Amino acid sequence: MSTENNSLLVERDGNIEIWTLNLPEIRNPISSPDIIDALVDNVARVNQDYDVRCVILTGAGSAFSAGGNVKDMVDQAGMFGGSPYELRDGYRNGIQRIPMALYHCQVPVIAAVNGPAVGAGCDLTLMCDMRVASEKAWFAESFVGLGIIPGDGGAWLLTKTLGPARAAEMALTGDRVKSDQALEWGLVNQVVAPEELIDAAKKLAGRVAKNPPHSIRMAKQLLRESQHQSLASLLELSASMQALAHHTADHREALSAFMDKRPGNYTGK
Repeated sequence: MSTENNSLLVERDGNIEIWTLNLPEIRNPISSPDIIDALVDNVARVNQDYDVRCVILTGAGSAFSAGGNVKDMVDQAGMFGGSPYELRDGYRNGIQRIPMALYHCQVPVIAAVNGPAVGAGCDLTLMCDMRVASEKAWFAESFVGLGIIPGDGGAWLLTKTLGPARAAEMALTGDRVKSDQALEWGLVNQVVAPEELIDAAKKLAGRVAKNPPHSIRMAKQLLRESQHQSLASLLELSASMQALAHHTADHREALSAFMDKRPGNYTGK
């Protein structure tokens, strides 16, 4: 299976999809309309497809993503051209659609970070729920080095992921964070040898995908909502979602599997 947009390749492996940023010759930038549309459209698709229980996002070639296309910045082309008002709209109607889409993606997303994740590419990994990194990967919130700021929500994403002190260190220095340091900081879940990256990401995805899909999706939404709701409001939402979960066929199957000491066979019903 693959999309018509070759900037993002999509493969299905059981209940898991692998999305590959496929512009390796220019290090997989994500600022062009075709890749933005591909990511947004595929999120909308899997939100409606309960056969998809986890997504792995990775990059082709040696880099995960270089973020914005610096050549376009130099040429003031594409979303980087025009008046300040046009630039503002270019961000809002362009690259900022990616964090909004991934934030509302109902399916858990794992970043398999195969190489450098720079600027918006670094932020793209933070838009995912979990991150597995190759030993060759490194991360840089490098906007300040180009005289700009994180225009894709990076300040929010970094702070939510690392806390204010580490977020400030990355955003205000623009320094590289190597994979072992990223693991120590809690930026990634796991670091593996390059040749083990996709298998490690699939193994983590499989640990997610073995569970009932409705429970996975609702649990992910609760994690998202916990970032801005009070405990009282989250408890109310949890009660409502729990009532729905108790009335699913997968819940009854999970109980039967537990009593029978066997794996569950879940259908998303």
